[in-house]
Amino acid sequence: MHLSDVHFGVDADLAQLEQLEDYVPGLRPDAIVISGDLTQRARHGEFMAAHAFVRRLAKAAPVLVVPGNHDVQWWASPLGLRGTGPLYRKYRRYFGDDLTPVLEVPGAVMVGLLSSHGVSTGSLTWNLRDIAVKGHLPRSETDRAREIFARAPASAARFIVMHHNVLPGKISERHGLANWREAQRRLQETGADVVLCGHDHQEAAAQVAGRLPVSAAGTHTSRTRGRRPSVFNMVRVDADSVHVQHFRWESAGKKFLRSDQYTFARLPSRTPVVSSGSDDQPV
Repeated sequence: MHLSDVHFGVDADLAQLEQLEDYVPGLRPDAIVISGDLTQRARHGEFMAAHAFVRRLAKAAPVLVVPGNHDVQWWASPLGLRGTGPLYRKYRRYFGDDLTPVLEVPGAVMVGLLSSHGVSTGSLTWNLRDIAVKGHLPRSETDRAREIFARAPASAARFIVMHHNVLPGKISERHGLANWREAQRRLQETGADVVLCGHDHQEAAAQVAGRLPVSAAGTHTSRTRGRRPSVFNMVRVDADSVHVQHFRWESAGKKFLRSDQYTFARLPSRTPVVSSGSDDQPV
């Protein structure tokens, strides 16, 4: 189960978050991933609410979370002037010291990568709008993922979890990462079967260079792209394929409905088979 950008704070949609808690047991996920932006302003109250939410989800399945740009106190150490410690102080208080967790469940290994670094030289671009928003993916992160995947059983599904969108948003047309071309190349070299990300507030299922499947989850707030319904994803990996199923929020009925489903070939050397459809059936 792949969620992102819950943004506990003024814009959070509590009806959705409550429904998510009710749906989780029925979906029977092997694991739950939240790919960043648990808070809106990295405030203690927001982190407390997010922590309680994660604890409730964890009753159904193990949960892996990584920080997003909204979870980073970038103003506490711009450009790393006071080191990286102040950036993640609150996040670590509520979600532990490990900013790049690894979760192993039967048949799968999930590796969290840190792409949210606040105002840092690696994330800077010539666009002022990108300050404290854009992320970057250090080589050390993709090297670490490659090493972990190399040690995993050959049959294990390999997931990368990170906050910033790997591909440009369909509406925003914005990349989440600075130096995105290099990042895409290195992500393909890790041996991952699929990347789980968020940040853009619009759902997506696509591939990097026609090879590496990507699941992008939406947001569970009022700040969706183009006022589209919020979406979370269910991602399933079998021997030959990666499947991404969207579940969209229907505000009138206050429920989630099955929406588009996409299937990609798992092996990078094979031509992907992509299908989509919408049956709008309640979970």
